[in-house]
Amino acid sequence: MSIPSSARPQSAHKSYLLPRMATIDQTSSAGNTSREISRAMVALYKEYVGRGPTNARAYVHDDLVVVVLQDTMIHAEKTLAEEGEEDLVRGVRRVFQGKFRDDATSIVERLTRRKVLAFLSDHAIDEDVAAEVFVLVPGDEVETDV
Repeated sequence: MSIPSSARPQSAHKSYLLPRMATIDQTSSAGNTSREISRAMVALYKEYVGRGPTNARAYVHDDLVVVVLQDTMIHAEKTLAEEGEEDLVRGVRRVFQGKFRDDATSIVERLTRRKVLAFLSDHAIDEDVAAEVFVLVPGDEVETDV
């Protein structure tokens, strides 16, 4: 499902997209790519939610990219969770994750130079841990103007 650009937050600079970050061919190791993906995802959360997670780590292996983010919930979500409204928080998070799907996919495609086949996202409310999972097209490379 594609989200119209009018439904996305408006920003003068979209810090998670600019400046262009190094692609996998320009880095000395996959660790650099993982670090750049982590940083870009934190910036993306900050752009959409108003604050970024306090901890993020990306893992890149073969056709899989997994980003684990901790401490992502805003105060209102934490309050709802404490009142037993985990399903409500999870539902709001699913809507939120659907909204930034295109931007998150673009980040991973640009930094890995691979096409994303599928994007999966979930959030453990009690632990406040989110996982963003990107399945890459095997052997595919995105053409970029790097």
